Amino acid sequence: MAVETIAKSSTVRKLAPRYRVLLHNDDFNSMEHVVQVLITTVPNLTQPQAVDIMMEAHTNGLALVITCEQEHAEFYCETLKMHGLISTIEPDE
Repeated sequence: MAVETIAKSSTVRKLAPRYRVLLHNDDFNSMEHVVQVLITTVPNLTQPQAVDIMMEAHTNGLALVITCEQEHAEFYCETLKMHGLISTIEPDE
């Protein structure tokens, strides 16, 4: 008895390209303000995480805030800018 195998076509979903939201150090915003803006802008970001991001930017001049889809990355970047922070996005290689 022959067994016939039926090839099941699989649908491969291509993931949306990811983008990094970067926070740049500045000399005019207080550390408290930066932490508060991060917490209110990025969902699920805890205060300790926001403090770490702020300190990273303060120490190294640049910090990764979040990696997400382009639409979200642009929104977070613009929101950070509206609160007086310096932010950019770049493709996540």
